[in-house]
Amino acid sequence: MGTDESRHSAVLRTVRPDGTPVYRHRQRPGVPPVSVVRFDTEDAHAHLPPDHRHAHDFLVLVYVEEGTGSFAVDGTERPLRAGEVHAVPPGQVIGVAAVTELARSRAWSVAFTPDAVPALASVSPLAWTHHPLLALFAPGAAPGRVAGPDRVSWSAWLADLAGELADPDRLGAHEAVAALLTRLLVAAARLAPSAPSAPDPLTERVFAEIEATFREPVSAADVARALGYTPGHLTTVLRKRTGRPLLEWITERRMTEVRRMLRETDLPLDAIATRTGLRDATYLVRRFRDRYGITPQRWRHAQRAWP
Repeated sequence: MGTDESRHSAVLRTVRPDGTPVYRHRQRPGVPPVSVVRFDTEDAHAHLPPDHRHAHDFLVLVYVEEGTGSFAVDGTERPLRAGEVHAVPPGQVIGVAAVTELARSRAWSVAFTPDAVPALASVSPLAWTHHPLLALFAPGAAPGRVAGPDRVSWSAWLADLAGELADPDRLGAHEAVAALLTRLLVAAARLAPSAPSAPDPLTERVFAEIEATFREPVSAADVARALGYTPGHLTTVLRKRTGRPLLEWITERRMTEVRRMLRETDLPLDAIATRTGLRDATYLVRRFRDRYGITPQRWRHAQRAWP
């Protein structure tokens, strides 16, 4: 469920004021930002402490092959049933209160960042809730349920994805990973309700203001003031409704644009910093390394070295 950080190649990024750890996906040069874990024995969960609460800044898709169990998302218990597909967006607090219950499930967990999917690589994180491929990640979306005849295909796709990731240097592995993950997201999106839930008006206003101003050196206080709120109040409300505070959304939008420019242009870091509301190249490097665990130069080189 994103519950096994070491096997999911995740590392601690920060700890929230309430003590909840937040993990980021480990960026390994030359390896797609995707990891797959199959939970099929009690040993897979044995090292987890009771009430293992945490959040992550990547997306997680969970497919339950068989068995039962449960986990909590933002304090709400989610039962696990065979054939279900659960989508956990970044920022939500995940808890596993009873490892023995979880251990009775056989499930796959796929953790990934949008850079792994060509159709999502340059999409603003502010638009994720409206993107067709991420329909199951929309706020309030119920788990999808795979029809009996299709479950063999789901297990095969996940096994194939795990196999490609086990040998990322093999010819065509990166393309295969992108294709298989896209196939999974398409299948998951088709399980989502046909009528999307109504967008939250305040969240929409915040996101619109961030989109209009992130290229300038604006702060969370500037965004809050423009909307007539105090930074503390808006941060609290936004975290409750989206799982992430205001500053994190501003930073995420900037970092998405930084990654796009690193991938698609030859602009020097100073120019990229100027165009994304960051002070200078030194500050950009520090924020990028804090966020992804790798320098922008190494990240750019790795992107261009992919087959």
